[in-house]
Amino acid sequence: MSISDNFLKIREAGSLAADTLDEVTPFVQPGVKTEKIDKICYEFIRDNGGHSAPLFYRGFPKSCCTSTNHVVCHGIPGNKELRDGDIVNVDVTAVVDGWHGDTSRMFAIGEISPKSKSLIETTFESMMKGISIIKDGISTGDIGYEIQNYVEKKGYSVVRDFCGHGTGKKFHEQPNILHYGKKNSGVKINSGMIFTVEPMINIGKYDTKVLQDGWTAVTKDKTFSAQFEHTVGVTNNGYEIFTKSKKNLDKPSYIL
Repeated sequence: MSISDNFLKIREAGSLAADTLDEVTPFVQPGVKTEKIDKICYEFIRDNGGHSAPLFYRGFPKSCCTSTNHVVCHGIPGNKELRDGDIVNVDVTAVVDGWHGDTSRMFAIGEISPKSKSLIETTFESMMKGISIIKDGISTGDIGYEIQNYVEKKGYSVVRDFCGHGTGKKFHEQPNILHYGKKNSGVKINSGMIFTVEPMINIGKYDTKVLQDGWTAVTKDKTFSAQFEHTVGVTNNGYEIFTKSKKNLDKPSYIL
């Protein structure tokens, strides 16, 4: 299958993933349980010709991840009600015809603190700065450098324990995309590659730990964490983002 054929397939999956986050956006409000968010995502993907990659992946019990406040990633939806002042990341991966579209966005619940707003803004901008330099011939370390340099100048830290990843016919594959690093280090990037850029940024230190459920990763110092994620493809002269919102709901505040 050619690069153009691969991109055609991944566009469908990425589009459905982005549409899923658009669909759930009005429901991510104070008083809503994270299991309702999961149900909406599961049903929307199912009803639009796909299936949710996280469901039963290595035993994961839900269709999406909902990571609130000091949860860095892989939060499991459940009975937790979102409260005014919370921040939450919703991470979905839609599979269409065997191809994976992986994306996540942050949501502000009610009125959040200026510190949380700044964290969310910095995290989104760091992802976009990392993506903006992608082209044939650079290295994965260049992406990490751009993200780390921007984030640390703002006084935040970049999580080391989790990273972006190649994707396509498989949920996770090479190359790993670290969100920190040095220029001209890591793996050379070539046109046709498809991978995620998904920085996890903490207000405090970058150290994390995984809870007893085996999935939920949290900051060790319990400071808030934020994340955004896009699936991108490398073209001959740049990049293509496969998971952009058609409704321009890529970052808060979301105007519906």
